[in-house]
Amino acid sequence: MTDHATTARLTPDDHALLLDLLSLPTVGPLEQQPDAPPPELWQAQHRYAVAAAELGFTVLHHAAPDPECLRCPDTPLTVRQAAADQADFLDDQPSLVLSLGPATAPRERTVMANVHLDTVAGQQPVSFDGRRFHGRGAIDAKGPAVALLAGVRAAVAARPDLPRDTRILIQAVSGEEGGALGTFGTRPLVEAGHYGRLNLFCEPTGGRALLRSTASMTARIEVAGEDAVDDRPGSGHNATVLLGFLAHHLAVVLDPALDPADGQICVAGLHTGTLHNRVYGSGSLLVNLSYRSAAVGRRLERRFLDAVQGGLRAFADAHRGSHRLARTAADAPTATRVTWLKRGLPALDSEDAGASWLLPLLARADVPLWPADEPAFTCDAIWTGGLPDARTVVLGPGSLDANHAHAEGEFADLSDLDGFACAVARLLTQFTRETPSARSTVPHAAVEPTTPPRSVDAASGQPAGRL
Repeated sequence: MTDHATTARLTPDDHALLLDLLSLPTVGPLEQQPDAPPPELWQAQHRYAVAAAELGFTVLHHAAPDPECLRCPDTPLTVRQAAADQADFLDDQPSLVLSLGPATAPRERTVMANVHLDTVAGQQPVSFDGRRFHGRGAIDAKGPAVALLAGVRAAVAARPDLPRDTRILIQAVSGEEGGALGTFGTRPLVEAGHYGRLNLFCEPTGGRALLRSTASMTARIEVAGEDAVDDRPGSGHNATVLLGFLAHHLAVVLDPALDPADGQICVAGLHTGTLHNRVYGSGSLLVNLSYRSAAVGRRLERRFLDAVQGGLRAFADAHRGSHRLARTAADAPTATRVTWLKRGLPALDSEDAGASWLLPLLARADVPLWPADEPAFTCDAIWTGGLPDARTVVLGPGSLDANHAHAEGEFADLSDLDGFACAVARLLTQFTRETPSARSTVPHAAVEPTTPPRSVDAASGQPAGRL
């Protein structure tokens, strides 16, 4: 007898839903260009909720985040500055929580799935030729969001009693892309209790279960010196040469200091100016440092700061006798400073995620593991590390690089989306089989949203009262 759970497929209605979501601009606010259309996350989440309602899901929470969530010390500086500069920064950044199954189900009978409907910048032509979807968010992560619903539908078809004994929560969030890192999307939802014993983050992993997620810290190295005319370059500070020197020094020193399995180092964003006939005395360099655990992050931070100081000393030694760079060399320590754009974010370590029950569950659901020697990546799963009696898996179709996520020509193959739907269905049915029946456990109190849901017009998906 064929198991419905192993033959999940996206339907024509699913195809239409995905094309609809791809057509809506949902660029994160930190990437939004001045001439770009305003984000339509309210509408996208509304249409997603309408589709989920056909499976029995109800809206538990749909609201813009409380500004208080930005007061956490690990909120990236760029997010806090943007919110300070723009009073309505969070108004167009709602998050949605959907619920299927008994509201009184205990945590151990609850599965949470997280999808993000915001995207990076660069709206692209939307199309579907019967095999492949194109459009911004096709693989990251509107396609996985739609495939998730197809997987739930197949699981319920295979086990009609599933919604009676198991509660399924879906978080459809904003604030994942553009460096927001879930600080005003996923984090407040998790802190409000919207998570389960099993937590599934839908990100492109090639259908492999990733049990870890790196966090990252970003440093900005700034030089604040005096400009000079190109005919007298030695009279000022040459931030271009100094920052270029530091960029190379950091790459040489830090590259061997970090095992790829522990994290990544990205030296980027060097900027001083665009003209050839002047010496720029000021500029900046960005360095992004990802890490697999808090301990690695603390160790990497110390090494980075030591490397910057070492680079400044090396620059002074190399150029103190130069006719054109002597002043830059002498003043480099006082003209250079490091500002942290983000720091202190948690990471999801495999030691936190790999509980004894999770690995057998994945094996019986026929979900292969992400190779131990392949580097992980950063996503909102970081906010579920260390939760009591809860475990997390990052799983989704396709690949961030092969499917051109964050690049031109982003796409998702229908076969990959179908395969992910099948994996979701197998996980849900296996979880329901193996977890003690809800009828034999004492239920926890139902989780209520901490932020009152914002009223939404049923026809447009816009917050009520908006024009």
